[in-house]
Amino acid sequence: MLLPKRKWFVILIPIMICTLLTGCWDSDEIDDRAVVLAISIDKEEAEKEEIQIAHSGKTADLSDLPLIRISAQIALPGRIPLGPVTGGGGGGDQSPVWVVSVNGHTIDEAMLNLQQQVADELFLGHLRIIVVSEEIAREGVNRFMDYLKRNPEIRRTAWMVVSEGKADKFMKMAPQLERVPALYLSTVLDDAVDIGKFPSDFIGTFWSILSSNAQDAYLPYLNIKNKENVQIKGVAYFKGDKMIGKTNPLEIGLFMGILGEEKGGYGTFVDSPEIDGFLLVRATKRNVKVKTSFKNGRPHVRIIAHYEAMISEIEEDKNAKKPLNPKAINSIEEQFSKGIEKEIKQLIKKTQKDQSDIYGFGEHFRAKEPNYWKENVRTLEDWHREYENLTVQVDCKTDIRLVGMKSK
Repeated sequence: MLLPKRKWFVILIPIMICTLLTGCWDSDEIDDRAVVLAISIDKEEAEKEEIQIAHSGKTADLSDLPLIRISAQIALPGRIPLGPVTGGGGGGDQSPVWVVSVNGHTIDEAMLNLQQQVADELFLGHLRIIVVSEEIAREGVNRFMDYLKRNPEIRRTAWMVVSEGKADKFMKMAPQLERVPALYLSTVLDDAVDIGKFPSDFIGTFWSILSSNAQDAYLPYLNIKNKENVQIKGVAYFKGDKMIGKTNPLEIGLFMGILGEEKGGYGTFVDSPEIDGFLLVRATKRNVKVKTSFKNGRPHVRIIAHYEAMISEIEEDKNAKKPLNPKAINSIEEQFSKGIEKEIKQLIKKTQKDQSDIYGFGEHFRAKEPNYWKENVRTLEDWHREYENLTVQVDCKTDIRLVGMKSK
């Protein structure tokens, strides 16, 4: 006997609802996971004892892979109270994180060794920052990229940075403004992007540039001051997968200008004879265009930059004070533009000497001059040789929009 359609619906609807209630059958409780917030990678001393978990030590020939030291910052949820920071850095006497250090020949082997020392399963879904020592970065980072790319838990919005000196010091720092060091480090970099102090360069962006045949990658170069203050000390620029050099902090603004970043967060002093003193002029907005051509058979780049700026401070000679009139402002604009043109050329020449095209000029030629690229350049190594002999012209125009107020 067949059931009526109405009764079929009455039977099927509860069955369908029950299938939707099984979504958490394989869930893992957060308290059963060891949440890794940050990782540092350093070169291990040769005499350190090696933990043999992924190999026997006798049958495996790992002489070409020197030992590295991984330090992981693991969150302790019960020690991360909510609310404002009280009682100094780290949230008081008890640290909200646990730092564990292990060694290994590869990052994957080191993580296996780390799991041997941590009872709960390691979880990298909340990894915020990876700190690599300058020594490791100069030897090459490709040996670590495969593990990081293959791991589905690692977010492409995490940060990767190069540290001056040892990297594990960033795992042990105790900042005053944040209980968790990893969160403080990532906040420093996120805020730097927001206020125009550094270009957006998440690890996903770094991987994308690193795989390019026409551009070299770059990373933030950090240092710790007074054991708790983080300083963005420059841009670590690469040739292939190896760090080849670094800029100074002032050159970060010039680098961002070449990239076409609109936000401006850096200022520079301008010597103005019109007012007999020095002025601190800060860029507030940039508009940059890059044009490619050829001169005498060599690739040529013309950078056309338009800056909007403001006068932040004036240091005048009190004995020979002159007013800040329109003529003086025009002179300051001209001096500022000349200074930008000179400094951009010097920065590009510096990276040309190291054969590191972090500005993506090669991408412009590959897109706009496809015949030249196919006939003369095919790989990043070929472009390095072309980039070294690149000629550059910089044309900058500045408009000062704000001069502030001065009482009489």
